[in-house]
Amino acid sequence: MSLMPAFEIGLWNAWIFMLYHFLPMPLLMLIHKGLAKKVHELHSETEKKLYPVMWIIWLLALIYSIFLPLELGTIWFYVGLPISIVGLITYTIAIVTFATTSIDNEPLTKGLYCYSRHPMYITQFVMFIGVGIASASWIFLLFSILYTIISFVIAIPEEQFCLENYGDAYREYMDRTPRWIGIPKSRGK
Repeated sequence: MSLMPAFEIGLWNAWIFMLYHFLPMPLLMLIHKGLAKKVHELHSETEKKLYPVMWIIWLLALIYSIFLPLELGTIWFYVGLPISIVGLITYTIAIVTFATTSIDNEPLTKGLYCYSRHPMYITQFVMFIGVGIASASWIFLLFSILYTIISFVIAIPEEQFCLENYGDAYREYMDRTPRWIGIPKSRGK
């Protein structure tokens, strides 16, 4: 990993993963139209200020990724690519689960949501870290870490929304499912 990575526009650059990360978001917003607005209303002023910062970090990472070649044929690439692919596949699974499940009357608790209350944030982090390694870019790793820290802060009002919306059903889900990742507790008491 060099202090300043090469800047070159190319087909095999990090933008491939960044574009894939962005594409499902508008679709999810269409499927669950009112959800994002309701969650946003629960955010504190600090959290509302963090949203633009998160999107600026993401946009900078996207622009940077256009010029960031993957280090094809190096150990960085061979270590980072499988990590990125695991993140990409699990991110896809989380998105499909979220998009195909009705969350009007009960919380989403199946698929990867059985192992984490926020699998999209976790899988994004895995994918971004993998891309940072595959491109041997400490700058991209820094973008990934900053984006993830802000995502983790924003997840807290999402849980508050779910508690208000689903009540005891979500409280039980919280009791048996870790916030970030882990083995779910038994449903029996």
